[in-house]
Amino acid sequence: MDILAGRTVIVMGVANKNSIAWGCARAIMACGGQVVLTYQNERLRQSLLRFVAPDQPMVQCDVADEENIDAAFTTIRERYGAVHGLVHAIAYADKESLEGDVLQVSKAGYNLAQDISAYSLLAVTRSAVRLFPALRSVLTMTYFGSTHVIPNYNIMGVAKAALEANVRYVAKELGPQHVRVNAISAGAVKTLAVTGVKNHASLLQMSRAATVDGESVTQSEIGNTAAFLLSDMANGITGDIIFVDKGVHLM
Repeated sequence: MDILAGRTVIVMGVANKNSIAWGCARAIMACGGQVVLTYQNERLRQSLLRFVAPDQPMVQCDVADEENIDAAFTTIRERYGAVHGLVHAIAYADKESLEGDVLQVSKAGYNLAQDISAYSLLAVTRSAVRLFPALRSVLTMTYFGSTHVIPNYNIMGVAKAALEANVRYVAKELGPQHVRVNAISAGAVKTLAVTGVKNHASLLQMSRAATVDGESVTQSEIGNTAAFLLSDMANGITGDIIFVDKGVHLM
């Protein structure tokens, strides 16, 4: 299907070929869209060069620096023109905060997790809305641990809860501008982010066992839902959390 033909989408957060963000990028391109990837630093750019096409549009962007976000999006506008969609698939907590009890997390660790995992959605959306008048859909990635206590997910669950609240409030605020804001709550997939969770193998096993068909959700299944939400076929959906976890949230 060419449901994204003629559309350009910024995809933020591809770390390697197993990233959910890469599944989204591939689905967008399969649906006729052009993807512009962003990367945080030179190390991640080198990682991307191992598997993306030689002509893949890429621009450096560090979401911890709001001036850098504006500069990156300005570069994208100058090089590639109008942008119609934005995928925010970025989250981070330091190892000590992620592995330790929430009650014992330091103020610095708490603020870092919130800054990168939740506030960054506000920062990139604000910049995108200002620089790209054609923007119509913003999408972020969350997880079941935002509303349920998942072993070892800890401070990231707190950050994802804030991220989901941001989705609802920003969707209401941007409605008059015809910009939709949604989140995909993806099932556990073996990504770089998941491997940072203590005992992640148990988390993956638990998630797979809780699916309705006994099979884990795939990167492409999540990506296909992202492509749909970025398209005009989803014009009636905003401020929502769409579960793509094969029913894990039902259990």
